[in-house]
Amino acid sequence: MDIMMKGEDSEEVEIDLGDSSDPDEFDNEEEPQTLWRAPPALEEEENIHTSTLVEISDTKPLINVRDPRGINDCLKVTFEDVIAEPVSVRSGDRVWIWSNALFEVTRVWIYRIVTVLLAIPVSIISGLLFAILSCLHIWMVGPCVQCISIGTRWLQDLWSIVLSIIVRPFFLSAGKCCGGFSIHLAKE
Repeated sequence: MDIMMKGEDSEEVEIDLGDSSDPDEFDNEEEPQTLWRAPPALEEEENIHTSTLVEISDTKPLINVRDPRGINDCLKVTFEDVIAEPVSVRSGDRVWIWSNALFEVTRVWIYRIVTVLLAIPVSIISGLLFAILSCLHIWMVGPCVQCISIGTRWLQDLWSIVLSIIVRPFFLSAGKCCGGFSIHLAKE
């Protein structure tokens, strides 16, 4: 794994994950293909001191969009959404700060622990369930619906005739008869 730092201004990190053990790889003197490039660091005041391992993490590209359709927008819960103190009743500042910190740490770590325990089994079960449902829909439900549709085409035609000859004229006539009525409400 080659790590190259470019310039002091941009602070870009490039990682080449290619195998450099092959001597014929660089015969044409081309630069190796970069598989992943970390985004440039933010401004100095926003720059949080992190280790080099965090900056070159291979999971960074996955963090950006994990809920692209906003399915779980209702789960964006913060401390202020759960616990709020009115102005008239307040606890001490240190109690509030520690409560906030413990809430966030507990929420994050319990979620991570439960995710580690349940994510893979639930993913496997969901994948099996959707695969079975897809197979049943494609190979059983779809053909059955088509067979019923073909077998009952005469019934669809008959129902269309009944609607156009009997039901539609009746409701059109009733609508024209009742269309002349008007109701005026007067307050006594």
